Amino acid sequence: MIHQTPPAQNARLFAVVGPSGAGKDTLLRLACAQVPGLHLVRRVITRPPSAATEPFESASEEAFAERQKAGEFALDWPAHGLRYGIPRTELAPLERGETVLFNGSRKALPQALQAFPGMGVILITAPVEVLADRLAARGRESAEDIAARLDRAGFELPGGIRGRVVINDTTPEVGAARLIAALQLASA
Repeated sequence: MIHQTPPAQNARLFAVVGPSGAGKDTLLRLACAQVPGLHLVRRVITRPPSAATEPFESASEEAFAERQKAGEFALDWPAHGLRYGIPRTELAPLERGETVLFNGSRKALPQALQAFPGMGVILITAPVEVLADRLAARGRESAEDIAARLDRAGFELPGGIRGRVVINDTTPEVGAARLIAALQLASA
């Protein structure tokens, strides 16, 4: 069960997915700053705390497993050697009629749609040259790691899942406007 209380009528939940370097975190942050009633989920990740663009809660593998066993996550998945979790408490804004966004994984979408029937999907992407430049500018990955991420960049949404596509190939402001428009179209 996902919620004890059903979401309010206008509430919407969206998984925002896309390849590394597409700018998901930046666009999510900007959209939430510009649109009242948008709530960005603060994920739990088995990654050490950092000054990354995404605010997240760091957890050890052991702490994550304990929370998972206790049923604290509405959804969790592995990716890139890490564990990601969506705490149930982060979905409370749905009960107030707000739109909730979470940075998800394309591979975990079937599981997410099973957990959240009616969830919307937004795919943020960019041309491979743009992704390569952004990944190199981050300075977090080796050339080998960047090449591996770029190989996965073209991965389509699995199993016939359909979603809105946002091309983030220009300024963050333009990308955020495109994301906001996609959210409005998806909610209509």
